Amino acid sequence: MTRLNKDISAFLPMTKDEMNARGWDEPDIVFVTGDAYVDHPSFATALLARVLEAEGFRVAILAQPDWQSCEAWKTFGCPKLGFCVSAGNMDSMINHYTASRKVRNDDAYSPNGKAGRRPDRATLAYCQRAREAYPGVTVITGGVEASLRRLAHYDFWSDKLKRSILMDSKADLLIYGMGEKPLVEVMKRLAAGENIAEIRDVRGTAYRLKATEDLPEEDETTLHLPSCEEVTDDPTLFNEMTRLAYLHLNPYCAKRLVQEHLREAIILNPPTFPLTEQEMDAIYDLPFTRQPHPFYGEAKIPAFEMIQTSVTSLRGCFGGCAFCSITAHQGKFIQSRSNDSVLREVRKIAEQPYFTGIISDIGGPTANMYKLHGRDTERCKTCRYTSCLSPNICENLETDHSAVIALMRAVRKTPEVKQAFIASGVRTDLAQSSPEYVEELVCHHIGGHLKTAPEHTEENVLQLMRKPNIENYDAFTELFETLNVKHGKEQYLVPYLIAGLPGSNVTSMICVAEYLHKNKIRPQQVQDFIPGPFELATAMYYTGRDPMNDHPVHVAKKMRERRLQHALLQYYNPENYHDVKMALRDYGRKDLIGNESHCLIPPYPPKELAIKRNSRIKRLEKKTNLEKAERTVRRLQFEQEIAEKKRKEREKKRQERQQAYETEFGRPKRHPFNRNSTNRNEQGERRSFDERKPSGERQSFDERKSFGERKPFGERRSFDERKPFGERKPFGERRSFDERKPSGERKSFSEGKPFGERRSFDERKPSDKRQSFGERKSFGERRSFDERKPSGERKSFGERRSFDERKPSGERKSFGERKSFGERRSFDERRSFDERKPFGERRSFDERKPSDKRQSFGERKPFGERRSFDERKPSGERGERRHFENTDRKNFVRKHKNDNRNDNRHGKSDGRKNEN
Repeated sequence: MTRLNKDISAFLPMTKDEMNARGWDEPDIVFVTGDAYVDHPSFATALLARVLEAEGFRVAILAQPDWQSCEAWKTFGCPKLGFCVSAGNMDSMINHYTASRKVRNDDAYSPNGKAGRRPDRATLAYCQRAREAYPGVTVITGGVEASLRRLAHYDFWSDKLKRSILMDSKADLLIYGMGEKPLVEVMKRLAAGENIAEIRDVRGTAYRLKATEDLPEEDETTLHLPSCEEVTDDPTLFNEMTRLAYLHLNPYCAKRLVQEHLREAIILNPPTFPLTEQEMDAIYDLPFTRQPHPFYGEAKIPAFEMIQTSVTSLRGCFGGCAFCSITAHQGKFIQSRSNDSVLREVRKIAEQPYFTGIISDIGGPTANMYKLHGRDTERCKTCRYTSCLSPNICENLETDHSAVIALMRAVRKTPEVKQAFIASGVRTDLAQSSPEYVEELVCHHIGGHLKTAPEHTEENVLQLMRKPNIENYDAFTELFETLNVKHGKEQYLVPYLIAGLPGSNVTSMICVAEYLHKNKIRPQQVQDFIPGPFELATAMYYTGRDPMNDHPVHVAKKMRERRLQHALLQYYNPENYHDVKMALRDYGRKDLIGNESHCLIPPYPPKELAIKRNSRIKRLEKKTNLEKAERTVRRLQFEQEIAEKKRKEREKKRQERQQAYETEFGRPKRHPFNRNSTNRNEQGERRSFDERKPSGERQSFDERKSFGERKPFGERRSFDERKPFGERKPFGERRSFDERKPSGERKSFSEGKPFGERRSFDERKPSDKRQSFGERKSFGERRSFDERKPSGERKSFGERRSFDERKPSGERKSFGERKSFGERRSFDERRSFDERKPFGERRSFDERKPSDKRQSFGERKPFGERRSFDERKPSGERGERRHFENTDRKNFVRKHKNDNRNDNRHGKSDGRKNEN
C-alpha cells in the first residue's frame, strides 16, 4: 500500500517532539486508545479528536501504550483538561477471545495484525495508569467497551455479573454512545473552569454518586433500577433491569436511571439527541488524512485496509436485533449525511494514490436504512419499543428507498468512480418494499455476492432474535434471482447464520440444515453466538428467560451442544461428518443419514476423511505411547523423590531423638557391632563397590588387629576429623609401622603444635639437607622450648658459623661452664677478631687472676695511657704492689666492685673480653 501523506504535521501528535513542533507547552486533552492511530472517520479516536480540534482544543494521541507501567502516560506531560480513555473500536474481550473462550491469534486494529497490544478490559488498565501517572487528573472514559458496561452487566468470560465499569475504573465521567456532542460540551465547561464533579447534567453521560451524597428521588424524570446486589442475587431482577434500560433508550422519552452499588450509586443521564444532517456533514468534512500515522512505517493495519475506500453514509439501526448492541450504542434513530457530503468524501478518496476507481462500500450498520424515518415524528418520540421491524414493519415507518437510490446513482456517476459496491448488510424485509432498490443493487452495486442475514429458519428462534420469518427471506431470494436472470447476471446471496443463539437447540438446527440442503445453500461463514454485555440475548443466555416477556428460553451453554449446532450449519464439510452424524443419531433423525437425495450425510465417512482420521489416530496413538512412557518415567522419579524425602525425614527424626537423648543422659556407649550404634555409617555414607579395595589387596584376618587392640569407637577419629582422601599421602610414601615411633613415645595431640602454627612443606628443609635420625640429638639432650632463644633474637642462617668453623663438640664448654646471658659482654663491647690475641697466646684460666683480685674498669687506665707490653717489666722482675691502707679508698673500691656486680646481674657488660 502506498502511503498518501508523508507530512507528519497533518496528523495529531503522537510524540513529545511532534507536540513541540506545533509550539505547544502542554496538550489540553490526551486520547488514550487501544487501537492503532489511523486518521480515518471510521476510527472513533480519530473522529472525536478531530471534532475537539475543530473546537480549538489541543489534542494529542496515545495509541496502544505499554500498560505495564505509567511511563507512557507521561509522554506529553499532564494534560490541562484531562485524559479521554477508550479501549478502541471493539470490546477488548471480544477482540481477544472467540466464542469458545480461546485466544485469538490476531488483532485487526494493530500494526500487521499483531495480537497482544492491549490488555484484557483495557479501559480499567488505562484509567488506572492515568491516575498513577498524575494523581488527581481528570479521567473521562467512553467507547464501545465502556458504553455497553455502564450498568451492572453479565461478563461471559468470567461467567458472572460485574458491576458498572465506572465503579472499577474510578473514572470521573463516562460518555456512552457515539459521544461527539456530550464530549464537546464537557470539554468546554472544563475549559471554562468548571470542576468535573459539578458536570452532571450532560445527556449521554454517567457518573458515580458517592456514599456521602443523597440519592435522587424517583419521579417523572428519574427511575430507580434494581441494585447491583439485587440483580446479582436474583436473575429475574437482572432481566427487569435490562428491560427497563432498553425501554429508556429513546432520548426523547427516556428517564434518568439510578442503580445502587452498595453505598454508592451510578446515575445514567438520558441518551443524547441524534445528530442532524448538518452536524453529520460537519463531522465528516473535517480534514482527515485517511491513513495511518507515519509512526507505523510500512506496517499494515488490517482494519484500515478493509475500509480505506469505504464511505459511511448513516448511523443507527431500528432493527433492534436481540443479539446486536448497535441500538444500545448508536441509537435506533437513523442519522444520515447529505448526498453532497458523501460525494465530497468520494472525491477525496479518488485523489489518493492507492485509489483504483472502486468504492468498496457505501452504507453503515444497514445499507438500505439511509434517511428512513417515521412518518409521524412525534409518535416516534414517545415510542419505547426497540425494534421497528419485528414482528412486522411498523406502520409509521417510511420505507421509501428513493433517497438511497439517488445516493447510489450520484456516486456511480462520479467521473473518478468505476464501481461502487454495497458491502454493508441489507435488510431483506425492507428491501422488498422497494423492488427498484433491489434492481439497482443487482445491476450496479454487487460484486458477485450480496450479504444478507437470515440468521435462522425456525419461527420461535427468529421471534426471540427480532428477525423476520424465513418466508420473507425466501421471497427476497426469489426476487433477487429473477432480477439476475432478467439482467443476465450471475450473482449470489451470502447468508449469515448464527449457531448457539438462545432459543436454538440441536433439533431446530437440524431443521436449518435441512433448509440449507433443500435450497442448495452452503454458507461459508458461520458465527457462534458471543454473549456481549448489554444485549437482550445475553440476558436470555444468563437467566434462561426473555427479559421482555419473562418467557422461558432454551440456552446452549455446554460446549458439546454448541459444537454440534456449528457443525450442522456446515454439514457438507467432511471435517464435520462425525459431529453431524452424532447429532442426527442422538436426536432421532437417522433418516437424514444415507445416500438418498434428502439425506444430509452418507452412511460412511468420506474416504479422504477416513484416511485422515486413521493417520490422525496413528499419530494420536504414537503420541499417547510417548506420553505414557514419559508418565512412567515421571512416576518412577516421583516415587524415588518421595522415598528419598521419607528417608531424610526418618534420619532427621532419628538424629533429633538421639540429640535429645544425649542432651539428657549423655552419649551412650554401645557395642561397635550394634546395628543401632550412632557411629555406624548410614546407607548413603557407605563406600560403593567401585570405591572398595580389591579382595587381593585387603588385609587378611591374621594381619588385622584384634578387637582388643583396636581403639574403642568413642576414641576413634570421626569422619569429619580425618583428612580427605585427596590430602592423605599415598601408601607408597607413608612410613611403615617399623619406622614409626612407638605409641608411648609419640607426642599427644595436646603437646603438638596446632596445624595453623606448624611449618608448611615449603618452609621445611629439603629431605636431603635434614639430619638423619642417627645424627639428631635425643629428646633428653635437646633444649626445651623455654631454653631456646626467641625466633626474633636468633642469628639468621647467613650470620651463623658453618659446621667447619665451629669447635668440635668435645672441645666446647659445657652449659655449666659457660657464662649466663646476663654476664656476657654485648657485641658492641667485644673486641673484633683482629684485635684479639690468638688462642695460643692467651693466658689460660689458671694463669689469670681471680676475679675478686682484678682491677675494676674504673681503676684501670684508659688504653691510650697504659704502658705497652715492651715498656712493662717482665712478670718475674715486678715487685709487690702497695695495699690499700686508706679506708676511704677501700670503701670507694668496694663500692665500685658492688656496682660492677649489679651491672653484671642486670645484663650490663663490664667491658672485658669473653675468652670463652
